[in-house]
Amino acid sequence: QVQVVESGGGLVQPGGSLRLSCAASGSIRAIAAMGWYRQAPGKQHELVASITTGGSTNYGDSVKGRFTISRENDATNTTNLQMNSLKPEDTAVYHCTAFTDRFYWGQGTQVTVSS
Repeated sequence: QVQVVESGGGLVQPGGSLRLSCAASGSIRAIAAMGWYRQAPGKQHELVASITTGGSTNYGDSVKGRFTISRENDATNTTNLQMNSLKPEDTAVYHCTAFTDRFYWGQGTQVTVSS
């Protein structure tokens, strides 16, 4: 079992930045990758970014060049998502995920981009 807890999020103006963090606990040695998905009202879940234990990253097309995913260190398995140049269409609930042989999801954190 793996537990993931998100922090960060909130309200920011267009063009601003936010940083989300995700801490994993439990069977963290089994984690192969961690990532972020988001869900806007009335829309399906969308991949934002992911990172493997080897450091390989993948980004959704809509965030490439603006968002950066990183891992702090193996001991805490903390994954960060730096979000720059935020747009109103980035408004969504952002969920952290940990992947072993299945996905584990956090509760989510709200990001609202509005003037």
